[in-house]
Amino acid sequence: MLSIIVCIKQVLDPEAPPSAYKIDEATKHLVQTGVPPVISPFDENALEAALRIKSAQQAKIMVLSLGWNLSKTILRKAIAVGADDLYLLEDKNFNGLDSYATATILAKAIKKIETYDLILTGRQAADTNAGLVGSYIGEILGLPIITISRKVTIAEGRLRSENITPDGYNIVESTLPALVTISNELGELRSVGMKEIMAAQKKPITTWNKEQLEINTENLNRTVTLSVFIPKKEAHCEMIKGDTDHEAGTNLALKLKEEKII
Repeated sequence: MLSIIVCIKQVLDPEAPPSAYKIDEATKHLVQTGVPPVISPFDENALEAALRIKSAQQAKIMVLSLGWNLSKTILRKAIAVGADDLYLLEDKNFNGLDSYATATILAKAIKKIETYDLILTGRQAADTNAGLVGSYIGEILGLPIITISRKVTIAEGRLRSENITPDGYNIVESTLPALVTISNELGELRSVGMKEIMAAQKKPITTWNKEQLEINTENLNRTVTLSVFIPKKEAHCEMIKGDTDHEAGTNLALKLKEEKII
């Protein structure tokens, strides 16, 4: 049986209005009020890729999520759609980690699981858009790394991937185990019914903290956040007038020429 590990991240809802976002000046973290978190949409693409493989052959899907104050209700969605096991790597010291630190801890958990043939991640997280964690995990574990895939299949012990390019896609093959980052072109995560959602709430979850993972998070970050801010947008409107429509149009053209827009 094929063993697939999917790494998913709980993020602030990227579809929420700007008014829902605030910055915690003390921690330099972005926080969201009044809107529940979601699974990063790119990671949902990775989970959908795993489910498609499972529908074609016997496979076990193990889902990993790392952080602090994780929402079990939100993350159990992975179980509802068809994943077999959910591992939460949760510790107050796992809050505010950079890409390298996150990948290091995820790799440690994957080693603890031991048995895996394929690791899938989203192409990037929907909050930072860094796109580094997947490749870092593959490098730490010494695996073949395939990035920005729109389709993954497994046949006769080999992986076949269609990788997105600016003008199409490349076909890449690899031995197993391997790591693949999945792009949004693969398609959205399948919908799930209320029956599956309710059943998933009863499924046991494995939770590991830093002691159980035997990892020291001190000085694990390789980057320092100096500042986080919400960009301010300013708009200026100037009314172009004229005694007639023709004169107003002429004045507008002259203004646009003056501003070197035309």
